[in-house]
Amino acid sequence: MENKIQQIEYEVYKDASELAPEDRALLEAARKAVEDAYAPYSRFKVGAALLLANGQCVPGTNQENASYPVGICAERTALSTASSLYPGIAVRTLAVSYHNELGSSLKPISPCGICRQTICEYEQRFNTPIRIIMAGLTGPVFIVKNGGSLMPLSFSSSDML
Repeated sequence: MENKIQQIEYEVYKDASELAPEDRALLEAARKAVEDAYAPYSRFKVGAALLLANGQCVPGTNQENASYPVGICAERTALSTASSLYPGIAVRTLAVSYHNELGSSLKPISPCGICRQTICEYEQRFNTPIRIIMAGLTGPVFIVKNGGSLMPLSFSSSDML
């Protein structure tokens, strides 16, 4: 038997003021998108913003539905929108933020498992890493180099060969 260890490396910033201007602007776009989220059931509003290789910013919000689990996460909304509006254009960076109407919104959150798998698929599709910026409405900010960092044993098209 052999044991293997996988670790995650990420950057930690005190708050958004420490970010590079481009990252700060993208995080602000995600925070603004939170306002348009449709989350009447969970009251957990999530906003995402993508920076594409062509310089375009594409927002996304979570969209809930009374018929769970029909809703869609903000990250996948943004990725689907980008793929529809800008087919063939890679995503460089994804920022995600949230507002928990029933509690605190002060710490970073990471994409859920379905979103992590989707991000990994986009990275493989375009052969380009997607940096992920994670934050609440205020407080610390985490940045990972790519989606694979959050999903080291992801399922991919190569597993289907």
